[in-house]
Amino acid sequence: MKIGFIGGGNMGGAILAGYGSADPDNEARIALFDKSEEVCAKTRERFPRMTICSSGRELCSSSDVVILGVKPQVIEGVLSEIAGACTSDKLIISMAAGVDLAFLAEHLGAEIPIIRIMPNTPAKVGEAMIAVCRNKNVTEEAFATAMKIFAAVGQAEEIEERLMDCVIGVSGSSPAYTYMYIEALVQAAQANGMSGEKAKIFAAQSVLGAAKMVLESPESLEQLRINVCSPKGTTIEAVETLFANGFMDKVKEGFQAAVDRSIEMTEEKKK
Repeated sequence: MKIGFIGGGNMGGAILAGYGSADPDNEARIALFDKSEEVCAKTRERFPRMTICSSGRELCSSSDVVILGVKPQVIEGVLSEIAGACTSDKLIISMAAGVDLAFLAEHLGAEIPIIRIMPNTPAKVGEAMIAVCRNKNVTEEAFATAMKIFAAVGQAEEIEERLMDCVIGVSGSSPAYTYMYIEALVQAAQANGMSGEKAKIFAAQSVLGAAKMVLESPESLEQLRINVCSPKGTTIEAVETLFANGFMDKVKEGFQAAVDRSIEMTEEKKK
């Protein structure tokens, strides 16, 4: 089975790298088309047995699974290029934000099996969270193949497409909010005499550990927070200050801004 990637940048490149590294035999199954010669050269350097294609259409013709790792602004041109090479025995996977299954089917054909995903940048370190939805043409076998590819870079969950805008807010964009939180901790630690590098390790490892607790503990988020707060202690002082300054509400506002923009982008594609 040939897995083709159109676009080897941040997200497409992360999934390609994860899949290529997951099994020694996967390297020979990968094909890539990217307009950037530098991207192609760097990817070939890491995976010398992969195939570099000269166009998206060539890649689509020779691949069983085609992963579209291109931005929403250029997706329509890419779809137009590959449409003639798309047949019902191929699986098309798109990660373009704001581009729904209906739009993809309109440009590729009503009979084409299509999966839409929303990954996030931690795919680069094998810790992605990927939302997955599919049209009625995707068989269980094809879906299992796709989920195996995604497993190489993190976790994947199937959702209803109506929740894809929500996913943008809760996982697609949320690494950026988390980086801001860590950055604030680092700056505060520096103001108290700690070096930036040392503060980054302390803050980031604490976030990593807390996230692991959330995933592995049977306790609620509220209880996990309470467990850290001793009466009249340091943590409760910090938590009460954050609550008083609207910390939770501000995070929710940022989340909603990302969701609203995702909805706008989808509507713009329909015009």
